[in-house]
Amino acid sequence: MNGDASSLQTRARIHAALGDQARLAIVDTLTLGDASPGEIGQDLAMPTNLVAHHLKVLQEAGLIVRTRSEGDRRRTYLRLQPEALASLTPPPLQDTGRVVFVCTHNSARSQLAAALWRDRVGGTVTSAGTKPANRVHPRAIKIAHRHGLHLDPAGTANVSAVVHDGDLVIAVCDNAHEDLTGPVRPRLHWSVPDPVQVNTDAAFEAAYTDLAQRIDRVAPAVPHIPKQN
Repeated sequence: MNGDASSLQTRARIHAALGDQARLAIVDTLTLGDASPGEIGQDLAMPTNLVAHHLKVLQEAGLIVRTRSEGDRRRTYLRLQPEALASLTPPPLQDTGRVVFVCTHNSARSQLAAALWRDRVGGTVTSAGTKPANRVHPRAIKIAHRHGLHLDPAGTANVSAVVHDGDLVIAVCDNAHEDLTGPVRPRLHWSVPDPVQVNTDAAFEAAYTDLAQRIDRVAPAVPHIPKQN
């Protein structure tokens, strides 16, 4: 009975947090990607003090967490806790063409994301880097192989040679999100920790799991992409 009461309290707190139109709009935004408080305010035309209030309510309800940028290490990014709201359905993305995953070196996270998307969703997908390395990281290849996916060891590319108008650009690292501007500005941002900095199989496995969960969450919002056999 106590467990049931605790569950009811948790659910009631979540529903209360979402009972405000502005907070629901914030959750809709964070369902598809991470964002800073400033980006939330800009996207939703909301003043800073009001953003801070709503984020406090959502954080106390267990719906979001804050992480520090791996890029400039000053910014804070907000991340939705999907397990706290498993029934949340993301709003559909419109005018989606090819999917392009971008990170800094195009050697790990973007490569794994593209391989996962190709395997789980299908359609046309590729990856690129803002400062591409010469080769894909060996541990990324190892983790991909462990899950039945293939990565081309030499298949890195620069965003300038890859991204075209109409692409759905998803930045999977903070640096790429902060560096890209203009026509290749990412439409979505996933703040996935860089496994290369830790350089262990466990770190790469964690990045793989993070990307897989995000892809499963976003894929239903991408229209007209048939699953390849």
